[in-house]
Order: sequence, then C-alpha cells, then structure tokens
Amino acid sequence: MQSKAQQLLDAQVDFIQQLLNDDAMIHQEFMDFFAWFTQQNIGDVWQPQHINALLQQQILNTPVSSHLIELIEQHIAFALAHPDNAQTQIDAVLDVHTIDQIAQYIASKTDHRQALVKQLVNNSAYVELMTNIVQQSIKDFIDNGVLSKKVPGMGSLMKVGKSVLERASDNTLDENLRHYLHKNFSKISSLSERLINQYLDDDKVYHLQAQFWHSIKDAPLSTVKNYILIEDLPHTVGLGQQIWEHLRQTEYLQQQVADGVAHWFDLHQHDTFSKVLADIHIDENLLRNELADLCLPIIQKLIADGYLAERIGFYLSQFYASDAVKQILAE
Repeated sequence: MQSKAQQLLDAQVDFIQQLLNDDAMIHQEFMDFFAWFTQQNIGDVWQPQHINALLQQQILNTPVSSHLIELIEQHIAFALAHPDNAQTQIDAVLDVHTIDQIAQYIASKTDHRQALVKQLVNNSAYVELMTNIVQQSIKDFIDNGVLSKKVPGMGSLMKVGKSVLERASDNTLDENLRHYLHKNFSKISSLSERLINQYLDDDKVYHLQAQFWHSIKDAPLSTVKNYILIEDLPHTVGLGQQIWEHLRQTEYLQQQVADGVAHWFDLHQHDTFSKVLADIHIDENLLRNELADLCLPIIQKLIADGYLAERIGFYLSQFYASDAVKQILAE
C-alpha cells in the first residue's frame, strides 16, 4: 500500500475511534437507528418465506434439548416447592370476579352440555358401567331381602323367590339379567339422559362451580403438590416432550405454521414495526430504552477491545488497496 494511502487509512481509523469513544454519540446513533427501524414497513424488510423458514428451522425442525427439559423440570419443581405457597391462598392469585364470570359462561352453554351428556350416556363404556351397577344393585336387593324388611308379608314370598333363584345357576341369572339390561338399555339411556339434564340445569351447574370454588379458595397454593408430584416431574415433563416431538414433525403443524405466517403477513405487511409493537401492547419507548441498556454495553465492549477498529481497518485497507483508489492517489 502506498504511503499516502496508509496515512489516510490510519487517520480515518483514528478519527472513527475518537467518535466511538463518545458514549453520548453512540447512544444517539442507537436511538436514531431504532427510530428509523420502527418506521419501516414489515413487507419492506421481511418476506413470509423468510419468517416461516426461521420458525420451521428453529422450532419445528429442531428437537428439544435434554438440557432444556431439565430446566423446565427444575423451574416447575422450584415453583411447586416455593415457601410462599404455604402462606398464599388460592383466592389471592385468582380473582373471584373472573372465576364467577367463567362459572356463568360455562353454565350458560346449555346446548354444549346437553350434547356432551348425550355423547356420554350413549358411550359403550357408560352402557357397560351402568349395566354392571344396575345388575349388582338388583342382586344385592334380592340377596339382602330389603323388600321383605320394608313390606309386611313379603318375607315368605321373598324366601320362595330366593329359593327358586338359588336353584338356578348364578351364571344363568347373570347372563339373563345382563341380556335384559342390554336389550332395554336404550330406554335406560334415554331416561338417564333426561334425568341428568333435568338435574344439571344452568342454575345447578353454576352453583356446583360456586360450591367447588368456595371449597378450595381458602386452601394454600401448596395443596397443588398433592396433585402434581415433584418426583413425577421427570415422567410427566418427558411425556409432554414426547407429544411435542411427534407433533412438531407432523405435516399438519408445519402447514398450520406456514399458513399462519402467510395470513399474518398478508394482514400486516403494510404496517410499520411501530404499529405492530403497539398492536401487541409493547411500549415502544420502554422497549427502546431497554434495548439500549442491553445493547450499548456490548457496543462499548466491542470498541474497548479494539475489535470494531480492527474490522474497520480491515475493510479500509482493502478500499485503499483497490485499483480505483490507487489511480486517484497516483494523479
């Protein structure tokens, strides 16, 4: 490199270093950059395929690390075992007015509740359960002679009936009774559905929720440990990981993410970053100041270590070594 070119390079690097040593200047430059950035339109800076590619690679195509799983377990265990849980009641963290609104909302969903009841009473597991309950109740009624104790004159009749039943095979009785119940269960199911719906009207559902709330609201948060066991966390968190590991690889979720990004971009591509921040309730001024507090020390470290000056010198040396600059300096 020519002597004059080297002198110019050194002078430029020294000048830039002096500028960079001015913290106020660095702070102002950062603020000006942030102001410029927030006024840019989303569509002028990003494209949906770039956003989708980032999400696909960083979230869907990347397995959750074992270290992250351990951190999740540790934080849940820490929250469950926190000493404040024993002195903090449930109603201190859950607003009673919100709980009441939720209860009213659930109680008002009559059609949804009745559809759920219909699905329940027509389920094969419910049919089998109710058949067993009715069958066992009839057998207990006969075996214990309840009717003979309540109705005068029925004792001798029940003895005759019992002796007849005893002569019959228990298996035959069970089979016949079960067959009869299954044959007539559509009637029993319809009756069951009607009775459940009559019992669980809107008012009853609301008051059941209110009773449940009043039964738990004064309990300490530490009671949660009775239902979420710390020693089970490796297993339960592990199951959650398995669910996510399968879900993230499905075509369904990948398509949902791609379509969601495209839909969001279509709605907001002409919006500025400032508007997007406001829409998601992020204070732009607060974010700017917080980012400044985070980023400026990094920039100052780059300057203090000489890294920034080194990189500036590297590119300026290439500039002054270029044929175009050599020709200018030779004139």
